Amino acid sequence: MRDGTKAAIVLTPADMTPRSHHRHLNSLDHHFLSWGETDALATAILVHGFQDAAATWEDVAVPLASGGFHVIAPDMRGFGDGPRVPQGGYYYFPDYVSDLAALVRAEVKGSPLFLIGHSMGATIVAYFAGAFPDRLTKLALIDGVGPPDNSAAVAPDRMRRWIEGAYESPPRDREPMTRAEALSRLKRFNPLVREEVLLRKIPQVSRLADGALPGSDAVVWKTDPLHGTTSPVPFSAAGYTEFARRVTCPVLYVSGGERGFHVPDEEERLAEFARLSRVTLDGGHSLHWTMPEELAGALVRFWRE
Repeated sequence: MRDGTKAAIVLTPADMTPRSHHRHLNSLDHHFLSWGETDALATAILVHGFQDAAATWEDVAVPLASGGFHVIAPDMRGFGDGPRVPQGGYYYFPDYVSDLAALVRAEVKGSPLFLIGHSMGATIVAYFAGAFPDRLTKLALIDGVGPPDNSAAVAPDRMRRWIEGAYESPPRDREPMTRAEALSRLKRFNPLVREEVLLRKIPQVSRLADGALPGSDAVVWKTDPLHGTTSPVPFSAAGYTEFARRVTCPVLYVSGGERGFHVPDEEERLAEFARLSRVTLDGGHSLHWTMPEELAGALVRFWRE
């Protein structure tokens, strides 16, 4: 794809079904999906956001694979079909970066690497790119440059809420809901996404409730309830920008437009990426759900530039 010596892959309908894989990485059994040819000239890794899952990338992954990429989408720990931490453990943000690094070592055998992250996933790939700037070729951040900044003054309160929420009164499994209730909740948090798209996403982000009989309408979200507790580690914009300054590859920032997610210091954070390009798609925060074809097109054009 980079030198024009290999024709683009054209996927048939049968090829559009993702392949499911398991890899033992960082002492956990990780799950990821893949599309396209494993011997493609470049690998694209799609990293999902908070409360999301690998499978919801499908409408972006298929056109990327058709464009010549070997596409990989991991379920990050505690989300989707990803691994759960053992009892007494917790989900710390550096774990996601370490899991991504382990996946790259295991699955990307020296081919050019395109890292793409949405929302929380955009922060994960930015941290990876700053820590390992020599390991990737290009980077794309989709409507995310990290959450709002936290001052050091909030650390004691966050520590207390973390201990009380994760250990003194640990969260229980969520109460089952019907698929209609799941659709209603997805609509509330994703008002720009068409209903037919949300209906396809329900089985990707939910599972049959424990004890429910096959064919039952009782489901629960796949996300580990522990993710609903307060992390003891406040997000630091100053720390984020130090990672951004270390990124040496070209970076694409895809904004969701006025209805996307924006932090007050977004421009200052983006300015720290030395080789930044920008695209705006007026589809709100979840562009991989609202405008997947346009998003995939922007990603392919950026790679080929």
